[in-house]
Amino acid sequence: MSNVLEVRDVAKYFGGVRALDGVSLSVPEKGLIGLIGPNGSGKTTLFNVITGFYVPDKGSVWFKESEDMVRIDGLNPNEVFRRGIVRTFQIPRLFNSLTVLENLLVTPPGQKGESITKALFIKSWSDEEREFARRAINLLRLFGMSRYVDSKIYELSAAHIKMLETMRGLMTPAKLYLLDEPAAGVDYPVARELFTYVRRLREEQELTFLIIEHRLEILMEFVDYVYVLHNGKLLSEGRPQEVISDPKVIEAYIGV
Repeated sequence: MSNVLEVRDVAKYFGGVRALDGVSLSVPEKGLIGLIGPNGSGKTTLFNVITGFYVPDKGSVWFKESEDMVRIDGLNPNEVFRRGIVRTFQIPRLFNSLTVLENLLVTPPGQKGESITKALFIKSWSDEEREFARRAINLLRLFGMSRYVDSKIYELSAAHIKMLETMRGLMTPAKLYLLDEPAAGVDYPVARELFTYVRRLREEQELTFLIIEHRLEILMEFVDYVYVLHNGKLLSEGRPQEVISDPKVIEAYIGV
C-alpha cells in the first residue's frame, strides 16, 4: 500500500527551542495512525508544519496527488486544504454567531449555492444542500447532540464544542484528516463512539486519518500504527501493543 503523506527529516525551531528535530514519518493510504507523546513533545507543531501554518526550518513534507508525491511544505494553509488535507484544532475555531447546524453546513468547500451564477437557480444546488444537511444530522445523532441543532456556540459545554470541531472536520471531503485530540474532554462512551465512527469511515469510504490523542486507552484500541514524539524527536513507532510496551515510551510518560 502506498503512502498518502511523508514527513522527511523535518525540523522546526523557535529561537533556541527545537520543537521538531529531524522527525520522519509516513501515513499509508486508508491508514488509521496515532501520534502520541507527552505535553510539549511537538505533536501540534508537526500538524502545523504539515498543514502550512509553519514552514519547516529543515526537511520536507510530501503529499500524494493522483499517483505522484508532491512537496507541500511552504504552501499556505488554504492551498494545503485544497489539495485534500483537513485538520481540526486543539482549541476549536467556530462561528459563535451561528447555530450548531449552521456551523456544520458552512464547512464543506465549493458549495454550488455559494456561486453567484447558480444561487438563483435552486434546482442546481438543492440536492447538494440536502445531502450536506443529512450528513450533519447524522453526525449530530452519532455524537448525541441532536438536541443542540439550533443552539448557539455559547450555549454549549466545552466537551460539546470540542465534538463540534471534530464534526466540522468530518463534514469536509478530504484525502487525509488530521484530528488534534478529538476525545479531549469527551465522556468515555462518546469518545469510543467517535473512534468507532472514524474507523467505519476508513473502512467504508477508504479515508485516511492521522490522530493526536492523549487518551491512550481509547486510541490504542482503534489505530493500526503509532508514532511517539518526545522533546521534538521520534522516540518510538510500531503497532499499538509494541509501543505501549516500549521501555522508552514508559519512561517518557511516567518517568520510570
